[in-house]
Amino acid sequence: MDKKRESEPPMKNPTTVERKSERELVVTRTFHGPAHIVFEAWTTPELLKRWWVPESCGMAFVSCEADARTGGMYRFVFSHAAFEQPMAFFGRYIDVAPGSRIVWTNEESADGAVSTVTFEEKGDQTLLVLHELYPSTQALDDAIASGSTSGAGEQFEQLDTLLVTLV
Repeated sequence: MDKKRESEPPMKNPTTVERKSERELVVTRTFHGPAHIVFEAWTTPELLKRWWVPESCGMAFVSCEADARTGGMYRFVFSHAAFEQPMAFFGRYIDVAPGSRIVWTNEESADGAVSTVTFEEKGDQTLLVLHELYPSTQALDDAIASGSTSGAGEQFEQLDTLLVTLV
């Protein structure tokens, strides 16, 4: 392989978002980098703040707390010019297996999903699968209609950009 090719950034991988059932949404993406680094980007507040919010939505992190261990809590607070007050997303970590799996609740509303993300190392890449289980068909329909599920591609592009600096 020539030197120029080695210094080029890795090719972008597609993000797929698929409704698997009346209550389930699955987002899949392969990232360049080992699973433990991708996991770290999902569990370290300083890193989460660098990729979690899609830049195009105009929101900014006000605070980011993540005690990413089984039984731990998280709280992400965002601001936006259109909001009268900051908006918080929060919940608890149900199961955390370092480097391989995180399961958490989304408790900011009664319609919050239980989210599971898995990290499967495949050579020098990581297959990430994010599975969201909503409490009802209507809750998932509402999440899709509000656009809250549409930023995954941009978020994951931002995560890919961050991972290049961490690997």
